[in-house]
Amino acid sequence: MPRETRDLGRFVRWDVVVTALLVVVFFGGLGADANFGNADNLSFALNDLSEIALIALPMTLLVVCGQVDLSVASVLGLASAMTGYLWDAGMPFETIVPLVLVTGVACGLVNGLLVTRLGLPSLAVTIGTLTLYRGLAYVVLGTGAVSQFPPSYSAFAGNVPGTPIPYPVALFAVLAVLTGLALHATGFGRSLFAIGSSEDTAFFAGIRVKRIKLLLFTLSGVVAAFAGIVFTLRYGSARADNGAGLELTVIAAVLLGGVDFDGGKGTLGGVIAGVLLIGVLRNLLMLNDVTTEIQAVVTGLLLIVSVLTPRLISIVRRARARRQAAPARSPA
Repeated sequence: MPRETRDLGRFVRWDVVVTALLVVVFFGGLGADANFGNADNLSFALNDLSEIALIALPMTLLVVCGQVDLSVASVLGLASAMTGYLWDAGMPFETIVPLVLVTGVACGLVNGLLVTRLGLPSLAVTIGTLTLYRGLAYVVLGTGAVSQFPPSYSAFAGNVPGTPIPYPVALFAVLAVLTGLALHATGFGRSLFAIGSSEDTAFFAGIRVKRIKLLLFTLSGVVAAFAGIVFTLRYGSARADNGAGLELTVIAAVLLGGVDFDGGKGTLGGVIAGVLLIGVLRNLLMLNDVTTEIQAVVTGLLLIVSVLTPRLISIVRRARARRQAAPARSPA
């Protein structure tokens, strides 16, 4: 293949396309709405992404590994319900947080054990636990709500002093760096790509496939539970239905960022660009008084586009490669 073609292919990678689209939409938003670029709105837009961004980190690792966790939003809701129930019962918040995180670990372990020990597909398992954990949230708290959380903890949902950056987003930035290093600069990350590309090959190469999958599902559960605490403090309300439907937005962001749903391909940088793109679009739609139903339609369309477009690009590239190889195979 000519060098020019290889160079062009490097610049039309899907994650690069998403990043370029993010830049276009952001600057288009600056020109389309005068309120879009002010510090308060950007801070609100970032804060609105907090839970999606946090959950997208372990979800990226799972999808690279060829797995998926659709129960994350229900774990978030269960964590929120437990936070409200325990606080209403008079328990100190310093005790509530570790108990809620342990609950997230337990939820992740259930998912991981069903997938790794019984050999069940993660999609089917987490569809089941999606309903199970949401039902448990209603058992814990019912249909009511609990508010009036301690101001010292509610301030965590505010901004870092002197900046428009919310505390959860600052935490996400730190975790994103650590996740990126783990995924792209360590043997553990290479193991995830190997498992996603071919689980059997990875197993015979000595990679502990089941142990890694169990670890990732556990990580997904505890991060979703932490996101439930963040969600509760940010809105000042614990409800069993908090975060309903959030799992689709997280999956859309991960796939939009260029991670292959079949596993083995993707970059964390692309996922971060996907998360920010969804956040910018949501914010622009809200500024223009677009209903939440239409926003859900946009998220669904992005999910379809994020799955379909890379596949079409791959088909075109394979067809082009076959056409280029045909003359080389023909007799002189």
